[in-house]
Amino acid sequence: MRVTNQYIASIFAEIADLLDIAGENPFRVRAYRNAARTILSSSKNMADLVEEGFDLTTLRGIGKELSQKIIEIVQTGELSFLKRLKASSSPELETLLRIPGLGPRRVQQLHKELHINSLQDLKKALQKGDVEKLPGFGPKLIESIAKGLEEKTYEEKRYRLFEADPVAKEIIKSLKRSHRLLSIEIAGSIRRRRETVHDIDIVASCEAGSDMMDRFTTLQEVDKIIMKGPTRSSVTLKSGIQVDLRVVPKDAYGAALHHFTGSKAHNIALRKMAVKRGLKINEYGIFKADKRIAGKKEADIYKNLGLDYIEPEMRENRGEILLAGEHRLPRLIEEGEIRGDLHIHTTDSDGAGSLREMAMAAREKGYEYIAITDHTKHLTIAHGLDEKRVRKQLEVIDRLNEELEGITILKSAEVDILEDGRLDLPDTLLKELDLVVCAVHYKLKLSKKAQTRRILKAMEDPYFSILAHPTGRLIGLREPYEVDMEAVIKACTHRGCILELNAQPDRLDLTDIHCRMAKEAGVPIAISTDAHSVRDLDLMTYGIGQARRGWLEKSDVLNTKSLKELKKYLKKMRP
Repeated sequence: MRVTNQYIASIFAEIADLLDIAGENPFRVRAYRNAARTILSSSKNMADLVEEGFDLTTLRGIGKELSQKIIEIVQTGELSFLKRLKASSSPELETLLRIPGLGPRRVQQLHKELHINSLQDLKKALQKGDVEKLPGFGPKLIESIAKGLEEKTYEEKRYRLFEADPVAKEIIKSLKRSHRLLSIEIAGSIRRRRETVHDIDIVASCEAGSDMMDRFTTLQEVDKIIMKGPTRSSVTLKSGIQVDLRVVPKDAYGAALHHFTGSKAHNIALRKMAVKRGLKINEYGIFKADKRIAGKKEADIYKNLGLDYIEPEMRENRGEILLAGEHRLPRLIEEGEIRGDLHIHTTDSDGAGSLREMAMAAREKGYEYIAITDHTKHLTIAHGLDEKRVRKQLEVIDRLNEELEGITILKSAEVDILEDGRLDLPDTLLKELDLVVCAVHYKLKLSKKAQTRRILKAMEDPYFSILAHPTGRLIGLREPYEVDMEAVIKACTHRGCILELNAQPDRLDLTDIHCRMAKEAGVPIAISTDAHSVRDLDLMTYGIGQARRGWLEKSDVLNTKSLKELKKYLKKMRP
């Protein structure tokens, strides 16, 4: 198995965290974070580029030093610099990052101001009331930290779906070369498209004499074999993530896939249903007395309980079983139903692809349209556009639309919502755009009341179209800002605004719960990638996974409309 881009990026992200905690130069920290993003966004595998002798320094944000580190990781599977960095810092400081609300900057603050080097130090400081005296450590954050310590969330490292999913697919690709393999599939939280996962679960069915387990335990990425047996093996990869493989007979494959997909709550509810019918369900099948009556196919589990098949993303015991029994399950949205992407950045602000490149890439994906949403002037760190630059970009879009066939570029911008609720561009310019994507990018620590008032005020602008990444969260890095989402959704229904489901893997914002709230309120959702490069357009798959967890159907999603339908809809929103 090749070293993946995700693995290299995870090493650089870990280095950035450790440097940040140590109070290193912010530019050095940012260099590692930017390099990680570049690697994740690359359409080429770094291992392939190294083997080809490609000059990695030609990639954006990759200098000579970082290039050499990538080569070392590809050739050895590890990085000596990271080892030295870990050896020079307290091992528990990095563990603190697993506590909800504690990012690198806050861990550094605790370390510098209160000399906190361990979990025990943090517990004592909380008990003495020292932590709450630090700036930025409000009651809600203190409560979150205390809960994390109590529930020992630091004992379970979780990985973003985007980090684990490609690794799991690479493993599957390697294992498919096994002799006498019948079936194999990823199970667990990845199959349910959870935002974060603890480990990777794989279920396979093989004929006797297969070399599956030998192949699995000798993969290049394996760091440690936890256990190895004829039906189950577990390993830890060099990235730290655990992978469990279970091999079952073909007659039990469907039952095993269902069992190890979960969720636990969903499976328990089904087992209780089965008992009432005089049946028993486990990973080997569905049984009546001691006779197996089903198990080869996953759908048979549901059929024998009088239920329609429930898609993996819905299996959380949140009402899906009742609907399956009443034959009222939603037909979940599929990626092929997306007709365009309504949140895309270019080199005009902080993107890596030109207007033309992004349009051509979208056309290759079969899209009818895209919206170019470069940042506006307030976000100076992203080279935001002022009025003059926006008008110049609109002229370029007009020329490209005349030239390009098979794709239409919609005029838009990602406009900052200012602290007082005004938008970052005047209405005289906003009315010239096809749609306006609005976002909160600063003053994230306002009170819930103030933040909600800010967003509701912005929605009063007649040219407000879509609220981008509505809670501002970054999974594992930044908690959502405080906002009353019920009030925001209610305002959307009154003012005809749209909510974005941002497909960036570190955002996935809206959450699945908020997706369902919006669906039930009749608020349309735009699933957009917030693409900053050509490869980012492929992140739509993660947005679709989140949408399916939120029970969204095609009719709930704005960008399943054809270009003609979309233009008609957007026109109705305007004064």
